[in-house]
Amino acid sequence: MGVLMSKKQQVEKVQKCNAVVNAFQQGVKVTAPPAIHDQADDNVGGATDVPATRGEGEEGGEEEADAAPPPTRDGCNVNKEAWSRMRDGKGVEPEDMQKSHQLTPPAFVRPKRDANDDQALEVELGKRDQPSNDEMCDVCEVWTADDLYPCRICTRVFHDGCLRELGYLRAEALQEMRDSAHTITGWSCYYCDNVNLLLTEEEMYSLVETFKQCKIIPESCLVSDELLQYRHFMSKQQYEKDLTDEQEEEVLGQFAAMDPEKKGHIEWSDFLYFESMSVLRKLRTENSMVRLLSSKERDRARTLFLGLDLDKDGLITGGESRQAQPSWFHKLNKDSQSCNVSISHVGAMCESSPASSASERSKADDSRSVTWADFLKESAIYIIAARPNSSAMHIRLPL
Repeated sequence: MGVLMSKKQQVEKVQKCNAVVNAFQQGVKVTAPPAIHDQADDNVGGATDVPATRGEGEEGGEEEADAAPPPTRDGCNVNKEAWSRMRDGKGVEPEDMQKSHQLTPPAFVRPKRDANDDQALEVELGKRDQPSNDEMCDVCEVWTADDLYPCRICTRVFHDGCLRELGYLRAEALQEMRDSAHTITGWSCYYCDNVNLLLTEEEMYSLVETFKQCKIIPESCLVSDELLQYRHFMSKQQYEKDLTDEQEEEVLGQFAAMDPEKKGHIEWSDFLYFESMSVLRKLRTENSMVRLLSSKERDRARTLFLGLDLDKDGLITGGESRQAQPSWFHKLNKDSQSCNVSISHVGAMCESSPASSASERSKADDSRSVTWADFLKESAIYIIAARPNSSAMHIRLPL
């Protein structure tokens, strides 16, 4: 299958192929007698592998050649396996490449709002996007067939070795990726997992300034008292009053939802994602949120809506739409099913949460007709909040 590439990509591909060929040539040289110029270079450098018992003269050079150390068995096996993979069409494993000068961490560029960002996006119900995953690793751009791990949000695929080289995933995160990437649960790549990258420069600047005013230390864990203090400060800034007792209970509910494993603290990434979702919910319209959805996410939303539309008239009820939203938050958890945050916790997150008590919703809302377009707009905030691999919840209740 051919792959279309730009001139820049072609040049980079040739460079990487040259690096692979050079690596194999170095392996072949190990099995050949050392060349004369190699010996001369060694003598210039002052290093020699010749034992003290060897004689001098013309026969000494022959003895040196004959006494050259044989290639190690491990080195030969690696070369044979690499050549075998190339012959079989599986390409080269990223571990076998000299990547110190090739794997450069990507530069994350924050998005900019378009002029039509708030305009409605027409997404047809009967036409699936059916996106196909990329054929080559997003990091090294090398194809290795069945050894690629896809992202469940975008179409990127990755080698676990490349992600390990970049240092983006710890050992336990790498193992989680291997276990879940090819399952129904799926795995989010480092682009999609970080919902903070959806904020523009202006939105991020505002969030950072708020952290500074509240004396929040980046990359640090937060305990419940610190989260309460932060919420009190935000309430005074926005409403010029302290939190009520009920609002403090809601904050503690938010803390519990961000600490599903009951560690007694919330990770910095979960707190940052939580606040990022709050900014998106506050500053973006529903139409803008729909434009953030990927093709895979729209397909999953389409499948869910069609499953609810039993009479196939293109309409569901408000109650069905509300009850469907928690399905986005089904996360993989090996230890205990209790780590899947309960619906009551989702209800403590936002005023329009699908888990809010029935007393706060009228029967008219539950019986209202919801079209596919309305369902997608109402679901977008939850779909995006479910992107991170963490089992924590990242939807905020406006206080």
